[in-house]
Parts: sequence; structure tokens; C-alpha cells
Amino acid sequence: MATLNVGNLGEYLREQRRTAQLSLRQLADAAGVSNPYLSQIERGLRKPSAEVLQQVAKALRISAETLYVRAGILDAERDRDEVETRAVILADPTLTERQKQVLLQIYESFRKENGFEIADGSEDGGSSGSSSSSSTPGVADVGDGGDGGDGAAPHETAG
Repeated sequence: MATLNVGNLGEYLREQRRTAQLSLRQLADAAGVSNPYLSQIERGLRKPSAEVLQQVAKALRISAETLYVRAGILDAERDRDEVETRAVILADPTLTERQKQVLLQIYESFRKENGFEIADGSEDGGSSGSSSSSSTPGVADVGDGGDGGDGAAPHETAG
């Protein structure tokens, strides 16, 4: 009876934690929350804040937006496609973190160009702890179709 409407979130977090092969205590430590509090979230007894969800997502290396939807913070119907696309990109083990961030920036720029806003309004994509924006100058080159005479093209591999 005391269970809130976040059981789906708790089950999903437990599944992600187990997939990451982390104990409850390890995830709690990595996310900076208490072990009992995280246990209550997993059992659907507590509804965490967006900030806590972001910390947990970062510790699990998954999309915070996915957790926001499951917790009811984002509108699931309106944002589902965008969130799922972002989650798939972030979960792809064949891409480096930099490649994921560049791909997300390109995806977001195309959505914006087509009249769709980014679901949560954030543009850091979970990289709040680093200054990765300076490492992605090639994003502008992708849409430009310009001369690209900076020698950046050799590292790109066309499949």
C-alpha cells in the first residue's frame, strides 16, 4: 500500500544495477546516496529527485532521461522517441564517450532544425563533470559541408 507509482523505476534500476554487476552498496557509494535510500527506491518506497536520478544514472552509465521518464518527471508519450534514441546511443558499447557525445549533439541539432526541442532542455548529455564542449569542434564541420581543410577528415572512417 505504501508503494508509490515508481515501482517500474525501482525494477528498472535493479535490473540496470545487476547488469552492471554492482551491489546495492557499490551503486549507492558511486551515486553518493545512502544504501538504505537506494534500497527503498529499488523497492518503490521512495520517489527520488531528478538530482538523485542523475547521480544514479551517471554511476550506472545510463541515460538520466530514461530514469526521468520512468520516474514520471518527463512526459513519456511526448519524449519517448527522443529518450529511447539517446539511450540507445549512450548504451552502444562500440562507441567511445566522445563519439557518443558528438553523435548526440548532431542528433539534437537535427531535431532542433526540424522544429523539435530537446526533451529536458539540457545540452550537457551527462558530461557535467568535464569540459567536453571544446573537444567537439568537428560538430559544426559535419553540417557545414565546408572545405574541412584542417586535416580532420583522415580520422573519420566511412563504413
